[in-house]
Amino acid sequence: PPWAGGTNGEENALRSCYRRCLEVADELGAASVTFPAISAGAFGYPSQQAAVIALSTLLRTPTGVVLARLVAFDRQTFQLYRDGLDTWRAGS
Repeated sequence: PPWAGGTNGEENALRSCYRRCLEVADELGAASVTFPAISAGAFGYPSQQAAVIALSTLLRTPTGVVLARLVAFDRQTFQLYRDGLDTWRAGS
């Protein structure tokens, strides 16, 4: 979803995108999926918010997928993913 200020359902749309991809992966019997930094590039979604949504949705959605790769297009996004995973691991 393109960023439109954060009050137009962008978060729900982005979460739905990740969940639907996992559903399709399950339907296909895929064990792994790879995601780009959805909406965080040309669509203008704030990188930190997009990373939190990606990680929290992927970690909380029941699925048969055992490996989800997140592709960062720059060092900042990579660090956001890494920090988010470190925080999740520390809380687990």
